[in-house]
Amino acid sequence: MEIASFNVNSVRVRMHGLPVWLKEAKPDIVCLQEIKTVDENFPTQAFEDLGYNVAVHGQKSYNGVAVLSKLPFEEVNPRLPLLKSSDDADEQARYLEVVVSGKTGPVRIASIYLPNGNPAMEDGVPSAKYQYKLDWMARLKSHAQKLLTYEEPLILAGDYNVIPSADDVYDASLWAGDALFLPATHAAYNAIKWLGLTSAYEQVDGRAHQYTYWDYQRGARPKNHGIRIDHLLCSAQAIDHLKSVRIDDYVRDREKPSDHVPIIGVFDL
Repeated sequence: MEIASFNVNSVRVRMHGLPVWLKEAKPDIVCLQEIKTVDENFPTQAFEDLGYNVAVHGQKSYNGVAVLSKLPFEEVNPRLPLLKSSDDADEQARYLEVVVSGKTGPVRIASIYLPNGNPAMEDGVPSAKYQYKLDWMARLKSHAQKLLTYEEPLILAGDYNVIPSADDVYDASLWAGDALFLPATHAAYNAIKWLGLTSAYEQVDGRAHQYTYWDYQRGARPKNHGIRIDHLLCSAQAIDHLKSVRIDDYVRDREKPSDHVPIIGVFDL
């Protein structure tokens, strides 16, 4: 089973190239982020024509996540639960969880678009955007902790907007004050991993300076000024079946690309 994560930065803008990549790569499941459209405007038919079942949790103009699957959905659960019932409702569409049946049983997969959080500081204190990022990560940790009790293969796939280490950015000094690289961001990300989740890339590859994102500005792609912020975090039951991971970075060099590229994990599930 090949499971991919791909922040497409507006799905309708990428419809010239996304189906081409799907036909080439033939992933079984694709977690899309930043689709930037409401559910009814998502190009569902185009993906169904390619043999995919489609689940969408969209939002007008911003955010939005979707899952394409060649396997039928057993469950579809949009939205990340709140920590407390008294918390304010979160209107941002950033989380979509599905269950499919693999050859070993249920496989639970989530498409995640974690908040960016920049600018991180305002007048010397954490900004509202950065606090939202940290609060969202706390909610993800709480929910992941619950999901891990199911003791089933779990893959939390997506754009985490987290640069895990200096090895995952072309020049760490330039990112010291960025929300993607602050110590509190690293602490929150590691707290999620320490629940019992493992990065697929770090498990079977781990080479430094392999990126999943290049900015559109300042010649970032030709200079290879990238960052690695798209991750597949896996439960023990999933990581035990992981065979390989690849980053399809060639997609970034095609016509009107997303600023992200797909990361794909191959699992014997």
